[in-house]
Amino acid sequence: MTSKQRAYLKGLAMKITPVLRIGKGGLTPENTISVDEALEARELIKINVLQNCLENPKDIADTVAERTHASVVQVIGKKIVLYRPKKDGKSKIELPQ
Repeated sequence: MTSKQRAYLKGLAMKITPVLRIGKGGLTPENTISVDEALEARELIKINVLQNCLENPKDIADTVAERTHASVVQVIGKKIVLYRPKKDGKSKIELPQ
């Protein structure tokens, strides 16, 4: 992913609300499944890591991205933005070249 594409996705992510919250339990297999389903439906998602979560948001982002084959767009504070194009090739989001 190029920096221009990443910047475009960051702009889109500013307008969306988090679809998942990770709390005291940290990253669980159920959370990973939820992220995978959300990425397939929306392509671009935002995750909120709650204050009581002891794990580092950057570590969570890297782990989730690896497990779901997604790209980490950004991690700012306790917010994670992930992107993955649809598997069937019918992507809603067209990235700039």
